[in-house]
Amino acid sequence: MRYDRDTLTEILDTLTRNKSRSLLTAFGVFWGIFMLVILSGGSNGLEKMLWAQFNGFATNSGFAYTNNTSLAYKGFRKGRGWYMEQKDVDAIRENVKGIDVITGCNSQWNRTVIYKDLKYNDCTLKGLEPCYDKIEPQMLLYGRFINEIDIRETRKVCVLGKTVYESLFEKGEDPCGKFISIDDIKYNVVGVSGSESQMSINGQTSESVEVPMTTLRQAYNHGNVIDVLCYTAMSGYKVSDVEKDIASLLKAAHYVHPDDKKAVGQINAEELFEIVETVFIGLGILTWMVGLGTLIAGIIGVSNIMMVTVRERTSEIGIRRAIGARPTDILQQIIAECILLTMTAGLMGLSAGVGLLNLADTLIKTDAGSNFGFGISLQTGIAITIIVALLGVVAAMAPALRAMAIKPIEAMREE
Repeated sequence: MRYDRDTLTEILDTLTRNKSRSLLTAFGVFWGIFMLVILSGGSNGLEKMLWAQFNGFATNSGFAYTNNTSLAYKGFRKGRGWYMEQKDVDAIRENVKGIDVITGCNSQWNRTVIYKDLKYNDCTLKGLEPCYDKIEPQMLLYGRFINEIDIRETRKVCVLGKTVYESLFEKGEDPCGKFISIDDIKYNVVGVSGSESQMSINGQTSESVEVPMTTLRQAYNHGNVIDVLCYTAMSGYKVSDVEKDIASLLKAAHYVHPDDKKAVGQINAEELFEIVETVFIGLGILTWMVGLGTLIAGIIGVSNIMMVTVRERTSEIGIRRAIGARPTDILQQIIAECILLTMTAGLMGLSAGVGLLNLADTLIKTDAGSNFGFGISLQTGIAITIIVALLGVVAAMAPALRAMAIKPIEAMREE
């Protein structure tokens, strides 16, 4: 059977003979594809939004900080405050297996940054070492990060967070070599960090000014105290493998009870990444299950309606058989009608879903200033189209086989 203009006209005439029934049947497929696209694209966008909260930090990073003790130990009372020191960093580096990079981080909160007549309030002043860039890559927009000479010579240099930079300087202006003031101390700007992670470790980088660790300690009389211990695990080790050893070493060094579970606070970024990844793998499976379930329900509706259509066309099919139509011709005719119906409805559902996702993406970009990628990939769109075509063939099989079984004599007798 050839699929020429006459055949296509005949198929369209058959499908439009009962417009209401065809529209309602097509709507089931349309809605199934629409829901599949919306769920798939929506989950992609939500995943990117959530990943943005952690974006910029090494996936194998961990952090430790101190809390008041919850158990009395060796003459020290319960509720005692204690602090980590630089010597703890050196001890952990030497004694804990699996540590790759380890450094401290100090902060001064709610500082005001002044540049000429402009001010940025509620800034976090961070004291960092050069290796911190391996824990949270700075993605520099201008200049450089803190280096070893800055640390050794206690230089008054700084790296601005993106939000701080945008508040004090003109768009596109290179701030390197210019001076800002914090607490009456002038710092020479040597770089601008492009990190936009929402994950806050002693303050968000975008709202911070980063200076050499030695400079901050000297300016604010910190001594060798460390606020947060930052580290990454070596390849082949998990953060969970080393964080227990770190906690044990810190407790022993500062006379904290070994069973005190509150004294050492820890953040395992690796576990957070794994949890998010697992959640979205499950969400992706659920999305396809719900979407395909809705689509299959629509396809079953198509198959049922085609069965009714075949029943109504018993006489027509009998006459076709009587004048020489082969069973395969009848089969191809029914399959072609079913595929055209499902493909038309499916492509309309695909277009509507993609259009709505693009609209949502545009609105979120306008409000949040970021593109979170609510949409589906080209490969997903092609896969959905192929699935619709295959399901169209499946939906057509039962009514097509019923049509093939019609005998000309019985059909004309029924008429």
